[in-house]
Amino acid sequence: MMSIYRMHKKGFTLIELLVVIAIIGILSSVVLASLNSAREKSRDARRISDIKQIQLALELYFDSNAAYPTVTSALVPSYIAANPTDPTTSAIYSYSALGSGAVCSSYHLGATLENTTHTALDADIDATAGTACTGSAADFAGTDPLYDVKP
Repeated sequence: MMSIYRMHKKGFTLIELLVVIAIIGILSSVVLASLNSAREKSRDARRISDIKQIQLALELYFDSNAAYPTVTSALVPSYIAANPTDPTTSAIYSYSALGSGAVCSSYHLGATLENTTHTALDADIDATAGTACTGSAADFAGTDPLYDVKP
């Protein structure tokens, strides 16, 4: 006959369960932090890609019209399918047509990056504000973390 003291119940103790839950919590927080960093890099890559896409559409517009448009919405749908927007704010990117009077002979285009140490910031122009054409938004300073381009 078996005594009551010799019967062992199978299962985990409360301490063992708490340790496992704590380990899972620590691991999930590390993974979540890594995912946030990857998402930030992804959004910045999209911003840079959008700026290059708009820049290409602006050059196509210039080839056809011998001037740059005062707003990027003039590029849609002939030169670009849709006006790209920032992935977090859904606002259009900073754009200013530059020149004198109604003649827009240049432009300044930019997007603010989340990662202030992004390598693309070393290759952008960091332009100072210039004179905007009639009908265009006022120009902006291209100081980092703003990724900005000109023709």
